[in-house]
Amino acid sequence: MSSLQGIRVLELARVLAGPWCGMTLADLGADVIKLEPPEGDDTRGWGPPFAHGMSAYFACCNRGKRSLVLDLRDRATRPVLEALVASADVVIENYRTGGAEKLGVDYQMLRAINPRLIYCSISGYGRSGPGAHRPGYDFAVQAEAGLMSLTGPIDGEPQRTGTAVADIAAGQNAVTAILAALFHRERSGEGQRLDVSLFDSQLQLLANSASGVLFTGVDAPRLGNQHPNIVPYQVFAASDAHFVLAVASDSLWQRLCVALARPEWSADVRYAGNADRVRNRAQLCSALTDIFSRQPLAHWLCLFQESGIPATPLNTVEQAIEHPVTAHNGMRIELEQIPMIGSPLRLEQTPVCYRRPPPQLDQHREEILRELGLTEESKA
Repeated sequence: MSSLQGIRVLELARVLAGPWCGMTLADLGADVIKLEPPEGDDTRGWGPPFAHGMSAYFACCNRGKRSLVLDLRDRATRPVLEALVASADVVIENYRTGGAEKLGVDYQMLRAINPRLIYCSISGYGRSGPGAHRPGYDFAVQAEAGLMSLTGPIDGEPQRTGTAVADIAAGQNAVTAILAALFHRERSGEGQRLDVSLFDSQLQLLANSASGVLFTGVDAPRLGNQHPNIVPYQVFAASDAHFVLAVASDSLWQRLCVALARPEWSADVRYAGNADRVRNRAQLCSALTDIFSRQPLAHWLCLFQESGIPATPLNTVEQAIEHPVTAHNGMRIELEQIPMIGSPLRLEQTPVCYRRPPPQLDQHREEILRELGLTEESKA
């Protein structure tokens, strides 16, 4: 049995944040019906690459769902929509503010059909306030909510992260909110509206960087691959390749001093404690850079492994996918010849389930209409 067996989700969402939420719920066992306009989710066309008529982008966030085309602009589709809403537990939508009302799929309208409905809105800046009517794009939110100011080389331009972390964080937060609302409904019988935004989700991801600004009133600098609060904790260069060294405690620092044949550093007042190392970052890291440049990567990784010091190579995406941990944890999956990265969730009694590959557009029309007691003649 799956965790969310018996829960039906209507996904009125496109691109990444909403579909990521829907896919996670599907992995947990929910029946997720993806309602798409006649042209389909935008990401169906985001490529190359494509395989089996499907874009890699669409595949990354839509497994486990059933697809039904429903043109909500056509009032003749209303009977199908209302039957779906009456049978649903959750609705996910990410229209621009006001869009759901124009299409007649806003919370008040759908709640009148199903008072127990949990209605999750995902937007760029929230459904009220100064950003409510602005479109939400991950790239823009990374810039506006502070992340890009922290990302990139110290003396270069700010950069976005390699993946759409604001979208993904919002999708994950939406899952958390939906699960909490389902638990509340189980106890109270009450549905409710949920409001999750990319901006809030990205702001939360600033974590210790935001906390440091709140504590000091001083803005956070861009430090490239250095850590604002831990030293040494950054990228270094061996003679032939770069690697990451993560000395996150004083005990690890002492091990490093021994491994590098610099035992005197552990008692040096400039470096003894982490706060001392942060204050003297430039001098210490310059000395470490000189030492590491003298030997190849394999030498340092072997030495650090023997000493119990966290250090890793900088893998490419392909190398990460081929990593033995990826294989051992079952993170690389394939459904009907569509390759994907699996779920990181591990539940002993109710494990995630991969029941369906990402759907072709309108693939499950007959099946869904039959379940609703409707016929193919029902306009959809």
